[in-house]
Amino acid sequence: MSATTPAQHSDQPGRIMSGEMAEQPAVLRRILDEGAPRIREIAERIAARNPRFVLLTARGTSDNAALYAKYLLEVLLGKPCGLTSMSTTTAYGAEQDLTDVLVITVSQSGGSPDLVASTEAAREAGAITLAVTNNPDSPLAAVSEFHIDVLAGPENALPATKTYTAELLALYLFVEGLRGGDGAAAKALPELAQQILDRGDEVKQLAGRYRFAERMVITSRGYGYPTAKEAALKLMETSYIPALSYSGADLLHGPLAMVDNISPVIAIVTDGKGGQALQPVLERLRGRGADLVVIGPQAEVDRASAGFALPTEGVAEEVQPILEILPLQLLAYEVTIARGQDPDAPRALAKVTETR
Repeated sequence: MSATTPAQHSDQPGRIMSGEMAEQPAVLRRILDEGAPRIREIAERIAARNPRFVLLTARGTSDNAALYAKYLLEVLLGKPCGLTSMSTTTAYGAEQDLTDVLVITVSQSGGSPDLVASTEAAREAGAITLAVTNNPDSPLAAVSEFHIDVLAGPENALPATKTYTAELLALYLFVEGLRGGDGAAAKALPELAQQILDRGDEVKQLAGRYRFAERMVITSRGYGYPTAKEAALKLMETSYIPALSYSGADLLHGPLAMVDNISPVIAIVTDGKGGQALQPVLERLRGRGADLVVIGPQAEVDRASAGFALPTEGVAEEVQPILEILPLQLLAYEVTIARGQDPDAPRALAKVTETR
């Protein structure tokens, strides 16, 4: 364990979350070494059936991973893609014609009844069904035609960390397989992830800004938007700070009015077209005197109040979210510890949430 990784003494709050965050470089490497051939095989079999469009089904952290997949599918593959509303099936009993539609259900546990029921209904309606889970023996895997195991290993902390980045990488490799790509853009991720996690002291210093925060705003655009949503979720479920996530475009359509010179704002600036699209938002935030912290390229961090520079040089924009979330997971951990709470066991939460 790196000297700058949060300590993992047996009596320390957050030791489980800390340990699981530290596993992420090894998990990413395992997916690339062991999981990639199987993912590519599944992708080739599904591509041969030429699905006419894609629907994504998920909850919680996995919903943010599904949103990332939506960007991949639309940008890299040109496939129309949507996020499903499960209650249309599970609560309203709606019947849809899903012939030749690819339905991807993303779930860490694969155990939530509504995910299982909606996937069963989709398969009966003619869909090609793919489950992406961390549990190959789950009910969701059993009812799906295809299954991808994200190979993250047991995750015991309530906040999902390593399963999230594992889902992102598995989904990226799957989309690459659909379009006949080799996934080469992901090869450097394990080493870069380790470099980021080794800088935990920087994040701990940054966390001091938010110890007494009453609310936070997190924003991004493009591939970075799912990262903003996942970062907000991590902060809310661990530290209980109301964290509002917005696409930069949506932030300008009203919510910007709540930002002032004491409002903490975290901007995730992806190095690429998404970051370019975020520039007008950053200018407006600076103009309002916001307490702006940037997660992104060094040049963007230098223009902000503070931030965390990511090693994005030479890294394809579409895989940067796998790196972007790492300092934000550490931030959620450090803020929670600073506020005297235990990130391993957020109140009122269970590891498997059984929605129906």
